[in-house]
Amino acid sequence: MSKKQILYFDRPGPQNTEALIGAVRERVEELGIKHVVVASVRGGTALQLWEALQDTGCTVISVTEHAGFHEKDEILLPAEKKAEMESRGIKTLMAAHALSGVERSISNKFGGVGPVEIIAHTLRRFGGEGIKVAVEVSIMAADAGLVPTDREIIAIGGTSGGADAAIVLKAAHMNNFFDIEIREIIAKSRQRE
Repeated sequence: MSKKQILYFDRPGPQNTEALIGAVRERVEELGIKHVVVASVRGGTALQLWEALQDTGCTVISVTEHAGFHEKDEILLPAEKKAEMESRGIKTLMAAHALSGVERSISNKFGGVGPVEIIAHTLRRFGGEGIKVAVEVSIMAADAGLVPTDREIIAIGGTSGGADAAIVLKAAHMNNFFDIEIREIIAKSRQRE
């Protein structure tokens, strides 16, 4: 049995990023974590995390929104920022969102809700958008072969920019979603957006 503290933020949002990264670094060192996956639409949060984890031997994987998420064919991660990240060893991934994807398109067109959207909404009940996003980016990174599924990683998500949730988990691929094991909550917001 072990006893750990959870960092609770009063409200979600980017103002929590610095404190969250500090808490993540502590758990990386304590657990010997080798992979941290972070949702970072424009690359800023991933670069902040990379800076904080410099001497830990930990690989940072940055997951951004897929092309056209907001507007047709729009890519929000600037090419020069992606090049800067990759030059520092940050692996970058742009892919369809694991917890919405085509199902969201069906719901938008025909109404109703599907099982994947129910999973996403359920995860939001446990920690707002940040926890849902952390789980989602872990699946996306696992599917891309960027994080292992046989050992613990840390996944970081946020709400409207920055980072406000971090979890220790054993990731799983999309086709084995129910093998995910959320083992610890490092930080989360107490309220939803």
